[in-house]
Amino acid sequence: MASTSSSSPGLPSSGATLLLAAAASAAISVAAISCLVTGYGLIKLRGGETLSRLRERRRKKNEGRKGLIGAIGKTPLIRINSLSNATGCEILGKAEFLNPGGSVKDRVAVKIIEQAFASGQLSPGGVVTEGSAGSTAISLATVAPAFGCRCHVVIPDDAAIEKSQILEALGATVERVRPVSITHKDHYVNIARRRAAEANELSPLHREGTQRNGKDQKLANGHALQEEKQTSPLPNDCTGGFFADQFENLANFRAHYDGTGPEIWEQTDGSLHAFVAAAGTGGTVAGVSCFLKDKNPNIKCFLIDPPGSGLFNRVTRGVMYTKEEAEGKRLKNPFDTITEGIGINRLTQNFMMAKLDGAFRGTDMEAVEMSRFLLKNDGLFLGSSSAMNCVGAVRVAKELGPGHTIVTILCDSGMRHLSKFFNPEYLSQHGLTPSATGLEFVGL
Repeated sequence: MASTSSSSPGLPSSGATLLLAAAASAAISVAAISCLVTGYGLIKLRGGETLSRLRERRRKKNEGRKGLIGAIGKTPLIRINSLSNATGCEILGKAEFLNPGGSVKDRVAVKIIEQAFASGQLSPGGVVTEGSAGSTAISLATVAPAFGCRCHVVIPDDAAIEKSQILEALGATVERVRPVSITHKDHYVNIARRRAAEANELSPLHREGTQRNGKDQKLANGHALQEEKQTSPLPNDCTGGFFADQFENLANFRAHYDGTGPEIWEQTDGSLHAFVAAAGTGGTVAGVSCFLKDKNPNIKCFLIDPPGSGLFNRVTRGVMYTKEEAEGKRLKNPFDTITEGIGINRLTQNFMMAKLDGAFRGTDMEAVEMSRFLLKNDGLFLGSSSAMNCVGAVRVAKELGPGHTIVTILCDSGMRHLSKFFNPEYLSQHGLTPSATGLEFVGL
């Protein structure tokens, strides 16, 4: 019987087969590499994602690994369904209450401290001082330890008591003082500025310099250092003090121009028609309005102002006074409102940066009713300034008409407003008991 060949007619030998397989494998590898090099930027990946977007998503994911500071910002922009459905507009709220410190002021606190470190005005072991009605102070007390610093806060004694309690729980030292005009030396902001100077006097570098110059500490400061240790509320081992100065420090404005504004632009794909917010320091409304206007001058930016504040008059009439009072003449509490953190009777460096198309006057009753309406219909438990901002969003929607996209800021939650804004007895005493069944309080 004849033997058969090791290879069938018309087929390559085993050696040739191996060569062909190797060549095919190489071709596949080249194609795969080509796809990896050029295709990722062109070919859609999982879920329609490109390589650049994949990298950006991973970068954002890694930001959360940078500790507390990396978790600040990038807050969601949520649709406020009840207000959107009622007005025919898309009303969106930037959920700043989801920041680690619970408010939009986290952004400001980080930017202020970062710039103070960069300029050499603050170093680890230093004390950051601030005069604040609450939220900025809480944010500073939250982020300062991440920089190795401590916080000293001067707060008006008519602010909600839970804010002081939160500050103390965060490790800050707290001074509660009576509300007076900003022109008074004992206004809470002016006291905070003095405390920073005192902290600098307590720092070891200052004491060493005093000793080298042969000056007696008692003569230099007007009283003995030991006496100062007994009376000063500041820690004696601090490396110096820095006054945050949220009202005039343009790091406030910059935090929103660099952060909040770009986030809103990206989250709306640039398709928004208006922005509205109240102002205290003015940093938020100024930073966001400037950024949005720089991107698209046709975007309308508005102020919503609470009772007792002069900013509405400034924007609409060019003067900061009402018929009842001239600017700077008020001697007691400058705010005739139960809302906290918004409203002011002077122009700040931050507010003067704002680019506004108009302003609306809100009322305490509208803010109270809005907070209850949103809690009932959207599950949003918002603080007084957030509620006022939503009042402003409805006012803008009514002015522009249906079909527009309007963005506002949800500054903080209602958790810091339990003793006043969400206290039925307190509201009753001020004639502010809510009774609305719908949105009739804003004319809807």
